[in-house]
Amino acid sequence: MRGLYSSKTKIRHQIFTEVARFAYEGGDYSKFENLPYKIIPGEISKYRESIFLERAIVGERLRLAMGLPLLPVDKQAPISTGVEESMIDEKVYDPPLVNIIKFACHSCPEKQIFVSDGCQGCLEHPCTEVCSKEAISIVNGKSFIDKDKCIKCGKCKSACPYNAIIKQERPCAAACGMKAIHSDDHGRAEIDYDKCVSCGMCLVSCPFSAIVDKSQIFQTIMAINSDVPVYAAVAPAVAGQFKGLPSNKMRNAFKALGFADVVEVAVGADLCTVEEAKDFMEEVPEKQPFMATSCCPAWSVMAKKNFPTIAPYISMALTPMVLTGRLTKQQYPGCKVVFIGPCAAKKLEASRRSIRSDIDFVLTFEEVAGMFEAKDVDFEALDSDETPLSFSSADGRGFAVSGGVAKAVVNAISTLDPEREVKVANAQGLDECAKLLRMAKAGKYNGYLLEGMACPGGCVAGAGTINIPDKSAMEVLKSKKETKFENSIDTPFIDKLSTIENMYNEFDRRNE
Repeated sequence: MRGLYSSKTKIRHQIFTEVARFAYEGGDYSKFENLPYKIIPGEISKYRESIFLERAIVGERLRLAMGLPLLPVDKQAPISTGVEESMIDEKVYDPPLVNIIKFACHSCPEKQIFVSDGCQGCLEHPCTEVCSKEAISIVNGKSFIDKDKCIKCGKCKSACPYNAIIKQERPCAAACGMKAIHSDDHGRAEIDYDKCVSCGMCLVSCPFSAIVDKSQIFQTIMAINSDVPVYAAVAPAVAGQFKGLPSNKMRNAFKALGFADVVEVAVGADLCTVEEAKDFMEEVPEKQPFMATSCCPAWSVMAKKNFPTIAPYISMALTPMVLTGRLTKQQYPGCKVVFIGPCAAKKLEASRRSIRSDIDFVLTFEEVAGMFEAKDVDFEALDSDETPLSFSSADGRGFAVSGGVAKAVVNAISTLDPEREVKVANAQGLDECAKLLRMAKAGKYNGYLLEGMACPGGCVAGAGTINIPDKSAMEVLKSKKETKFENSIDTPFIDKLSTIENMYNEFDRRNE
């Protein structure tokens, strides 16, 4: 759960911190073997039945944080196996991005309905009356469910006046809008990678922290330690993520980590807005019935996987991350760019063949928090920056919250063509996004601009965020008030758009 500092959060933070410290300090990679003992000290287990199991799980998490694959469970090997291969300043994510550590999985039931001790054995017993399969009977005065007959419809749960009937579902599967998680032969969670879009909702929903995505912390720091300037491209959802770090100290905080400077991805959001506004005005309804926004990679991939016939109606505009990367590399030739944001799916997007030259690394806010601790960055001791980050519009920063993308595009269209009315429909969470697209396919949204966000609440609720999503949304609203202009169409970088769009034109963006 985002914003809750639990034992799960603590261990994740320790792992990111130790990997970052390992990278900053350098030296003998064999020290990697000692890290599980540093993170899980002592002789008595604290979180699981065995301290050896705890350390084994931490070892696998450390490997994934280094960008390495999981080790085979049935073969003996040191956790540092292959570490030297990751000690480089250039490394693309090797699939799969999201992984399940099998021996950390609790083997939760996929779905079950059972009667709790709250059953009062009431006279009416509506649970038995609503069950069409006659799966519920009264035994010793209490309701009893015959699991062989039960189809898990949940009608009994809804009918019970005491809320005594409970419907349980595996948390990771319940959070997966792609229905990509099922059980293996041992009852442990397993991901169908043909369905997975790497949104990361499963990994934040697993209470046992058995689901983990790979990281590029180590490779980012190796690049920082080189002679190449490395720029931090910070997503709009950064507002309020790092406790005690105000916007006027953001630049100096990232410079303390070794970055050359900070650039706003909200600038790329402004350029994306302009492109999508023009696309909509040119395409809808003359050439296509509706248009969907493109900035959320998990939503975009879901649409292309599940609704291939309407995939061409997704905007061709490059995402804010890519536009910012191209703009930064145009301004600072030879540099490297690190996207820093809330999103696990951005890691997958940046690994595409056509994007790799624009974005070198992707880190989440949670991973960067480990870097701040590894470098002992004291936010209070930092000097305020006389030139705060304020090169984007309020609408560009609003991309971080659900509904913000569509609002920015509508505002841009209203400026370009005040007479044009734009109807909008939006959805958050992949389940709701799929419903939206099914209705669009049926012709219910002809003439509309559709916005989809894979994470409920928008980017502020992404898998790599630290703050409570609702609080983050409020911080984004505050950050919008710090900008010097409202509408994306007024971006000072608009003259760069055509040049950026023409870069790397040998790639077909429809097939990225």
